[in-house]
Amino acid sequence: MIPYLPLNEINAQYESDIEAAVKRILCRGWYILGEECSAFEREYAQYIGTQHCIGCGNGYDALWLIFNAYKQLGILHDGDKVLVPANTFIASALAVTHNNLCPVFVDPCPQSYLAGEKEMLAAIDDETKAVLLVHLYGQNSFGDNLAQECQKRGIIIIEDNAQAQGALYRGAHTGSLGDAAAHSFYPGKNLGAMGDAGAVTTNNNELADVIKALHNYGSKRKYVHESIGVNSRLDEIQAAILRIKLRNLDSENRRRQEVAQRLIAGIEHPLVQTPIINDYSQHVFHIFPLLCNSRDTLKEHLAKKGIETQIHYPTAVHRQECYKQYATLSYPIAERLSQQEISLPCHPQLSEKDVQMIIEAVNSYQ
Repeated sequence: MIPYLPLNEINAQYESDIEAAVKRILCRGWYILGEECSAFEREYAQYIGTQHCIGCGNGYDALWLIFNAYKQLGILHDGDKVLVPANTFIASALAVTHNNLCPVFVDPCPQSYLAGEKEMLAAIDDETKAVLLVHLYGQNSFGDNLAQECQKRGIIIIEDNAQAQGALYRGAHTGSLGDAAAHSFYPGKNLGAMGDAGAVTTNNNELADVIKALHNYGSKRKYVHESIGVNSRLDEIQAAILRIKLRNLDSENRRRQEVAQRLIAGIEHPLVQTPIINDYSQHVFHIFPLLCNSRDTLKEHLAKKGIETQIHYPTAVHRQECYKQYATLSYPIAERLSQQEISLPCHPQLSEKDVQMIIEAVNSYQ
């Protein structure tokens, strides 16, 4: 069996470094908001290319903190409209609605499968207050024309960078392109912790100050609470693990890109559509999606060939039960993706033999 993502193998190479880091933390006796967290925040901000990084509990919290902070600053208000891709993980939309903001879903591009510059520009109107760009599957969705239009209209650009750590746009990392960005370090991410973890990056000093308080019970000083905050902090052990793994992020992403290029070049099947990639530096392939009309039987076929696959995502956001008020809306591309998408293994542990096996298995599908 070729596993979809063998986290035990991926993390095994870091075992001795992680053991040493945990021992160091145990000896230090400081487990929350300590030296490891501060060091990771500095190192990740430098990597992404922003002035600020604030560690938090997970990627959803990072998004929630950004939207809530903009509300506390008086820049966003209850009921404001936020453009959100119709094809995304539900956390993107939940962070909007949990802040009493109104999501306006945007259908994705049928070639890239994400709502990027062109789609977002077409959806902007006079009521749009923020754009949530999701760098879905690991692919950049930012563009200069969108940035110029948003700046002209006073629209905030927030990046959901949960799946794209290390992706580039014109030499700059995603997570540094908009006004603020949310990052997830869920174990399966390209930069993954060994538990839940997340961060916010931004160049906005005022926004960073508000988020630093918000994620620690609304407190800048112990027992003094200026705002109604939450408990969402990056613990020392997860921060230490992320510091170790950050060193290899670029090399592991390059291997993902190599695997993806081989898959795209090698898969030739009339019933299967591979993604169209214009610039491999802009995509770090957290997910390698295929489209197939008979997805379920393709999945069974690949399983019989010893290849584990996943589906991202089997129900479009507006068709989820919790968003039944949007169920009558039509987003045909997002709905088609939910019915046809299947994700192949695409990770640094794959050998050339594994990649060839995957290609042959897809091409042999009948």
